[in-house]
Amino acid sequence: MTSTGYGRVDFATLQPAHFLWSLEGKVGTVTLNRPERKNPLTFESYAELRDLFRALAHADAVKAVVITGAGGNFCSGGDVHEIIGPLVAMQEARDSQGLLDFTRMTGDVVKAMRACPQPIVAAVEGVCAGAGAILAMASDLRLGTAESKVAFLFARVGLAGADMGACAILPRIIGVGRAAELFYTGRAMDGAEAERWGFYNRLCAPGATLGEARALAAQIADGPGFAHAMTKRCLHQEWSMDIDTAIEAEAQAQAICMQTRDFARAYHAFAAKRRPVFEGD
Repeated sequence: MTSTGYGRVDFATLQPAHFLWSLEGKVGTVTLNRPERKNPLTFESYAELRDLFRALAHADAVKAVVITGAGGNFCSGGDVHEIIGPLVAMQEARDSQGLLDFTRMTGDVVKAMRACPQPIVAAVEGVCAGAGAILAMASDLRLGTAESKVAFLFARVGLAGADMGACAILPRIIGVGRAAELFYTGRAMDGAEAERWGFYNRLCAPGATLGEARALAAQIADGPGFAHAMTKRCLHQEWSMDIDTAIEAEAQAQAICMQTRDFARAYHAFAAKRRPVFEGD
């Protein structure tokens, strides 16, 4: 549960220990890479994901991120043998502090995803369950397939749906009643239902999700990076604001964006009848 030592790193040459990372142009891709087990998470991969997303705050060359899984599945959740077994051992030893340390660390992954300035696109195929569903939920945009299965299955293992911020975030995506149904039953949504309920932004053909997610991320990355980061920050922070406070916060945020060179570039490009080239400053 300790830090994996990320800091100001070279994301062009980064080689994480517990998943794959690639950088193509301005788009970084995180690939959960334990396909033989449907890409479950471990204590170490949780911690390294947390540290990666924290470090992205300093990655000026990365403008958008895709998260996906290898081998036709997104993520099956926490590894039964490498996480669930040790947690049961903590429970039997009455190690309440160890259990709390773990749940806080997993929540820190979501905090880091929401705090990193880059928009995150989840490319979901196959199984997307438990903590895997949380990673997709914590992303800014989600693409899936009709055959994919998304399950917040905590009730099926004797746990609450209140995991890693799910009770706060999922109702804002699909609605309170629908989120409650998924939490209480632990059942899976198929892709058509996930799209209809607003969990997926759109459905893709099987095998095409990663390519479409990267194309969408590249489109976002070509936009005004500073302004996109501001949009993400406001989307996150305004959950806890009343309308008047949010309007004032957005007035201040937009006034800051109007001081960027990208704002002037867009105007001059419009006046010259050409497409603006944003540089994120």
